[in-house]
Amino acid sequence: MDTTTATVGGLVLALFGGALLLWCAAEVRLRHRVRRRGVPVVATVVAENDAHGRLDSAPLLSFSVPPAVGGSGAARIAELVLTRPRGHTPLRRPERFAPGASVRVCYDPDRPCRAVLAAGEVGRAAAVDLLWSALGVACLGAGAGLLAAVGR
Repeated sequence: MDTTTATVGGLVLALFGGALLLWCAAEVRLRHRVRRRGVPVVATVVAENDAHGRLDSAPLLSFSVPPAVGGSGAARIAELVLTRPRGHTPLRRPERFAPGASVRVCYDPDRPCRAVLAAGEVGRAAAVDLLWSALGVACLGAGAGLLAAVGR
């Protein structure tokens, strides 16, 4: 392999693997933090009119958030949130997420649109996280190997 091609390929693989590992770590940390410190609620799966939305494996969820404490105004009403849960990546949407189904989620009280499925609702999250992490490590290792081979 040409030295320039190997160098560029090694850099691309190493950067992609490193970025993937950082992204995986940030997502896992965010999901664990929201599950641990978030507010648990029961959300309803909403039917989608958009063809692209129906192809998304993460369901569109709707739940109510209580009004913010404090501030002026005598009458406060709950806010309705429409969001997709983070970290849900199966290839096909499971049947238990059919429109109208109830799903337990936890949301971040500071940013209610940041929601994750509750611990009992998640199937193989650890396996999927390990798969993405292994892909990141493999790319990082392949890139480092190419760069080491060029350096000899």
